[in-house]
Amino acid sequence: MRLVNIRPDRGTALFLAILPFALVILAYVLGSAERLSANPDDKLLPSLVSLGDAIVKVAFTADARTGNYLLWTDTFASLERLFSALAISTAIALLIGVLVGMLPIVRSFLAPFVAMVSMVPPLALLPILFIVMGLGEASKIALITIGITPYLIRDLAMRVEELPREQMIKAQTLGASTWQMALRVVLPQILPRLMDALRLSLGPAFLFLIAAEAIASDSGLGYRIFLVRRYLAMDVILPYVAWITLLAVAMDFALVRARRFFFPWFGAAK
Repeated sequence: MRLVNIRPDRGTALFLAILPFALVILAYVLGSAERLSANPDDKLLPSLVSLGDAIVKVAFTADARTGNYLLWTDTFASLERLFSALAISTAIALLIGVLVGMLPIVRSFLAPFVAMVSMVPPLALLPILFIVMGLGEASKIALITIGITPYLIRDLAMRVEELPREQMIKAQTLGASTWQMALRVVLPQILPRLMDALRLSLGPAFLFLIAAEAIASDSGLGYRIFLVRRYLAMDVILPYVAWITLLAVAMDFALVRARRFFFPWFGAAK
């Protein structure tokens, strides 16, 4: 039997999915135990007990100086920036992506420019954004927007171009205008693809968010990680990294569920 034809049953698939995580945790526990046995004050790989104590401190104990629960304050600040940038990027990408994909004249005008902008490293623009827009929220949101919008535009434009040409011809035969074709033919087929594109952009979006918060911010997940790094506080850094990962996974899952709910035909086609 060829490997390509072997399909694990549900239980085996679940076991295989959990196995890498279990191996990583096991390797961490063994490495931590070895380092702590050699040096009880070692901070590089804190024990699971130390990690638990740190989680309780940042998530469920009010900060003595501010009175805030640090993890939740940082989370709300970061998510506010992230969601604002994602909303702006989605609106821009949906408008320009559909126009570039549908209209040859707009494609000739904007496609080369968007392709060029998408090649600019967004982090290289961070000092410029801080100089032009200041150190406030606008520059952080702008960095995330600039970082993911060109990718979303190019992806949506390609998806529009891939739509069967016959659909456009039939719509025109029935008397549809360009506006009607965009709303009734293109948009319903592009929205589920937009959700998939957003899923793929979550990683870069979090990267740009953490980078901006690390350099100039007084709250946020990235700010907290870079604040405590000077104390080698791995018992705080590691839970924050894990929390960021869980947030991204939850957002990815929510987008998948929303796509299946609103566009069941797209999920069935997959």
